[in-house]
Amino acid sequence: MSSNHDIPAVIKHISCYNTYYIKYFPGESMANSDIDSKIKELQKIIDDSDNIVFFGGAGVSTESGIPDFRSTDGLYNQEWKYPPETIISHSFFYSNTKEFYRFYRAKLLPEGFEPNAAHYKLAEMEKAGKLKAIVTQNIDGLHQKAGSKEVYEIHGSTLRNFCQKCHRFYDDKFIAESANSPDQIPHCTECGGIVKPDVVLYEEGLDNDLIDKTVKAISEADTLIIGGTSLVVYPAAGFVRYFRGRYLVLLNKSETQMDDAANLVIHEPIGQVLSKIKV
Repeated sequence: MSSNHDIPAVIKHISCYNTYYIKYFPGESMANSDIDSKIKELQKIIDDSDNIVFFGGAGVSTESGIPDFRSTDGLYNQEWKYPPETIISHSFFYSNTKEFYRFYRAKLLPEGFEPNAAHYKLAEMEKAGKLKAIVTQNIDGLHQKAGSKEVYEIHGSTLRNFCQKCHRFYDDKFIAESANSPDQIPHCTECGGIVKPDVVLYEEGLDNDLIDKTVKAISEADTLIIGGTSLVVYPAAGFVRYFRGRYLVLLNKSETQMDDAANLVIHEPIGQVLSKIKV
């Protein structure tokens, strides 16, 4: 996938000729009436759409209590012996497995977290036939827990783990319990091999089948809703450039590089916004 950060000309063209070209930027005073007006516009877009794809990031799960990476309180701003980008890399996993799992169990296993209003509303939209697919950068499994079926986990899932030797499957509880093992590393109960999470680490590529499904879904959508992502992680963020539909919607607490191309931008918590949508 290309890492070109330029906004595609086709999306700029689409946004200039649509009805719902309404944006809000941080720094503006956003009264309740303004928020309500923008949510009404979002409702109109959803009512007018039959093939919606949702592209989401860490901000979708922060309202469930799971920390994101790049905000002020995110994982990248917390103190660790090594930077998080280093710890959750392919090479670090194999060279310093114990330290990898110390961080992984502490920060990336979604134990005790539940879906929030955003997860449930997206599941409701799918059940109603409006939403055709969710493309998520998250690895917590909360979309499926909320009831969504067509979920493309492009960065994998902490709920799936496999032995590197015999490929035996293990769940997330097995990984959590490995903290009590002698070396604090999860080993296969059959062959003794090291168990690795089915997540895409730094230095690893995305699954080709998921790439194809994601590109197909986004390119065929009439509406793309991007939520809870800063759109700075590539190649994942590059998928949005395949959108050729009518309405591009951005729901994120902070600005993104795509704000100027969107038909509607709302800088409010995504769960609070989607909870007001009627399907």
